[in-house]
Amino acid sequence: MMKVFVTKPIPEVGIKMMEAAGCEVIIHNEATPLPQEDLIAQCKNYDALLSAGFNKIDAHFLEECKHLKVVSLFSVGYDSVDIEAATELKIPVGNTPDVLSRATSDIAFLLMLAVSRKAFYNYSKILAGKWQGFEPVADLGQELYGKTLGVFGLGKIGFELAKKCRAAFDMNIIYHNRKPNPDAETALGATYVSFDELLAQSDVLSLHANLTDETKGIFNKAAFAKMKPASIFINTGRGGLHNETDLKEALDSGTIWGAGLDVTNPEPMDKDNPLLKMPNVCILPHVGSATQEARNAMAVMAAKNVIAGLKGEPLPTIVNPAVYY
Repeated sequence: MMKVFVTKPIPEVGIKMMEAAGCEVIIHNEATPLPQEDLIAQCKNYDALLSAGFNKIDAHFLEECKHLKVVSLFSVGYDSVDIEAATELKIPVGNTPDVLSRATSDIAFLLMLAVSRKAFYNYSKILAGKWQGFEPVADLGQELYGKTLGVFGLGKIGFELAKKCRAAFDMNIIYHNRKPNPDAETALGATYVSFDELLAQSDVLSLHANLTDETKGIFNKAAFAKMKPASIFINTGRGGLHNETDLKEALDSGTIWGAGLDVTNPEPMDKDNPLLKMPNVCILPHVGSATQEARNAMAVMAAKNVIAGLKGEPLPTIVNPAVYY
């Protein structure tokens, strides 16, 4: 019987699929993630790893666990894995793309709207007993109708967000990718622009790119300085895409108007982080895919990757296809 180690509880549908395929599934039920050396010690006794959460699967881990037949990620992003090392060791790595695109784009849309109306801050005023009555010029937000949405990384999640913004607010869509997205240009009238043009033209700038060496910290002091003073910065991609100190300075100085984050740098965010108390900032604890529908679909996809890997078959959604060549 093949043995699968799961680093956090995932929806039961995925567990049952693996068990029905003849796997013995052991789940780490502690709230605290296993330190890497403990995870290595565990995985030495297993044939597959299903990683839910930000476990560091670097070259050291992979070398110590090179017997693994598959690493299945309960996520779209794979920046926690040394893909080159996994490929060299012939360990296929799977992820869960597409199934959480709508759910995550919903959170980006929610943050955009919440920031534009200072919703979290105004709610906190009620809790603090500071709702004094009608104030004609207090805590004014801004409307989004006809504004320009800029998307950094216009893949499936960015496409879903752009579609919502186009339908709800008749927003213009611009984007910056490594290469143009002709489908988005046809369906949404999106316009490909340079990175500097994206910064300068966006009223709302939403991040959906992968975290890579090229994109790490790309939204820093220099980038924020090129944005509009009335602009809103949204990040539901990876916290490492932005420099949080530079973001706070940009908000404090009025370089940009507001920010909505579902991902932070680092994660989890400290409860005393000053960003949490700013009226023009809305922050959520990385819940972009947190719907029953999305998480169940992720569990199914992650389980399918495990089962295929244990059978020696190609993974349905593989990050490193070169592992088969």
